[in-house]
Amino acid sequence: MRALIKVRDINSSKDINNIRNAITSNEGIIACQISKKKEEIEVIYDQYFLDIDTIIESIENIGYTVLECR
Repeated sequence: MRALIKVRDINSSKDINNIRNAITSNEGIIACQISKKKEEIEVIYDQYFLDIDTIIESIENIGYTVLECR
């Protein structure tokens, strides 16, 4: 499954690393690409292991605001 997640306040490489670590700590993440310029995260995951709500929760638990998910 593929998801595109818009997140507010991706300003630095530290933000990118924090978000990437939070997302990839979930079992079932296949790929994760983060764009600081677009403030977007493209995630490919195995829905057998997790759902998009779990990924969003991982991002919000470290202090970022998810604006949209498609």
